[in-house]
Amino acid sequence: MNLRRCLLFLLLVLSGGCALHQPQPIAPPLEEVPPSYGGMPDQEQIEPALAPWWRAFADPTLDALLSQALVANTDWRQALARLEQAEAVARAARAPLLPTLDLQGQGRREKSPGIFGEHTGTSSNLSLAAGYEIDLWQKIAGRARAADLDRQAAGGDAQALLLTLSARVADFYYLAAEQRSQLELIDAGIATFADTLELVENRYREGLVPALDVHQARLALDAARARRPQHEAGLAQAEHALAVLLGRYPGDLPAGPLILLPEVPRAFPAGLPSTLLTRRPDVQAALLRVQAADARLGAAIAERFPALNLLAGYGYAENSFAIGDISGTFWNLILNAAQPLFDGGRRRAEVERHEALFRERLAAYHGTVLGAFQEVEDALAANRADEERIVRLETQTATTAATLRLSLERYLAGLSDYLPVLSAQGNHFNSQSQLVSARRQLISDRITLARALGGQWMAGELDAQLSATDHRGSQLP
Repeated sequence: MNLRRCLLFLLLVLSGGCALHQPQPIAPPLEEVPPSYGGMPDQEQIEPALAPWWRAFADPTLDALLSQALVANTDWRQALARLEQAEAVARAARAPLLPTLDLQGQGRREKSPGIFGEHTGTSSNLSLAAGYEIDLWQKIAGRARAADLDRQAAGGDAQALLLTLSARVADFYYLAAEQRSQLELIDAGIATFADTLELVENRYREGLVPALDVHQARLALDAARARRPQHEAGLAQAEHALAVLLGRYPGDLPAGPLILLPEVPRAFPAGLPSTLLTRRPDVQAALLRVQAADARLGAAIAERFPALNLLAGYGYAENSFAIGDISGTFWNLILNAAQPLFDGGRRRAEVERHEALFRERLAAYHGTVLGAFQEVEDALAANRADEERIVRLETQTATTAATLRLSLERYLAGLSDYLPVLSAQGNHFNSQSQLVSARRQLISDRITLARALGGQWMAGELDAQLSATDHRGSQLP
């Protein structure tokens, strides 16, 4: 076959190339998505805001802490490094779609015996060698597409980490605020118990009450003081965790105003369930990995069909002999075709492995989808339950306050002993503490709901940091 026929054959091959495997449609685990979350009325199903969720708290200190965490957090830097690796792998997978070109050179001097005596010669050549695998069955393109989908999935993982990181920072921030509020409540309670002890001691000295009342009043004061170390430790642990999330050593939290527990913001709108799949980056990443597995399955199928490689070389050679020098240019053009005939079932096994991998990725995607819906439903249920609990606790706190006031008035009037006062003080203190904890829990529920709903802000944040931050070689502060 002459060169013209070879080129004509290559043209026909390139124009007739086709894929042996068509991408499979990927559907959610159930045909119908629920029309609403947990019976929520339609007016509550407005779409969530596009801005970062924590802006609803209107807290500049929280904004500043999150800005630091989204730059210095070690988990975040690892996610960026993994994304760089995925990008490099994707570039490497695309490389075989283009020809290779190598510069080759060789120099040799040799001495050998001959009929007319010893022969000494020198030879050298310099050439360009090109190679190209004709992707007739879309094998290389399938691998490149799979690597690109993996890169996009790594981006989804990074966005999911941004969402989780923002929730963790806010959770520990408000946990520290709760511990400060509890300490403030304890200090107020200690002052109240101390005033009561002084009042009881005065009445004891006047002979109006027995010594038992004094001991009971001291016991209540000591019990209130004993609560303080536990919340001091809780505050320190929350601040340590927050510092580590900011990429700092524990105890190196940046100075700022001491925030007490704020008012609970309104619940975030959940939107329609049908839009959840597009707002959750982990769901999108799972879907991309299913598509990548499908692309690799197509490449594995293509491995069982003929491979065509085009090789070419062009160069200059020079040889020196005793009888004279020979030099000139040379070139070659080779079409190499290979059809697998027998490999012990290796290629077929690879196809079956990729089929099983596709089913695994598909099941993982379905599990991620169902898990996302469960997280939203759980968060909505927790929000509703804790909202109701706070209402009940507020009523209980008002009742315990009135009970304490009346019992103390009856005690001072000599109409009752000290035990009702002691009981009323303990109940009122406990109800106040439970109310503080419930408010912080409701804030945590709001944060959990925001994380479960996902959003679109993470993509913009990721792009901004990739373009504006030199995260390579960053050091711990």
